[in-house]
Amino acid sequence: MNRCRKRRVLSGVGALPLLMFTAGSAFAQAHPNPATPDSLRQIQMMEPRMGPPGTEVSLYTENIPLQARVVVGLGAIGTGFEELGTGDQGEFGEIGATVRVPETAAWDRAVVFIIFNGNFAPTGLSDPFHVTDTGGRVQRTGTIVEQENGCVMFEDLDGYSYTLTGDLEDAQTGDSLIVEGTASRSVACPQADTIEVDRLEETEPVERVHPEPFR
Repeated sequence: MNRCRKRRVLSGVGALPLLMFTAGSAFAQAHPNPATPDSLRQIQMMEPRMGPPGTEVSLYTENIPLQARVVVGLGAIGTGFEELGTGDQGEFGEIGATVRVPETAAWDRAVVFIIFNGNFAPTGLSDPFHVTDTGGRVQRTGTIVEQENGCVMFEDLDGYSYTLTGDLEDAQTGDSLIVEGTASRSVACPQADTIEVDRLEETEPVERVHPEPFR
């Protein structure tokens, strides 16, 4: 497992604020100011991008508006968030954080790290983080949307795209499926992460989750 520790976040950056996760401090909270992902700044670095609960994840970004207080949370599209830590920005707006994926995070949906200001208004959003089981497996519900150039493209209920490999039986474009398998960075189909499918199940078509990241 690629575990990024606090020292790496600070390397070469100078006096960079670090958001520390404190055991027992996380809590779920309904977000008072909904925002769509397109309206938020993209967190520039997240490492690693997948792992089981307990994985330490390093975040770094320099593009968030200056704010007196910074809060890092974790949640899935259309849900509340869990607060992981607080801190301040550097004088040039830089934010570095090492946070731990909570033990309550489930393997059946991607989650995102989100940065809030002191009033819990969202200002930054990460790429999806894939919570896995201890074997590196995930579960996703969605639809095969395209099969082209040997890449089987699958879109889950949150609108995230994956390429499917492995035993797909006779699955076709338009099929709604629950898939389970090992998640990895894609090589042959670089436009999305890959799920090496070892189990799939047909399901009734289901509606995508509300596009707001937090309600």
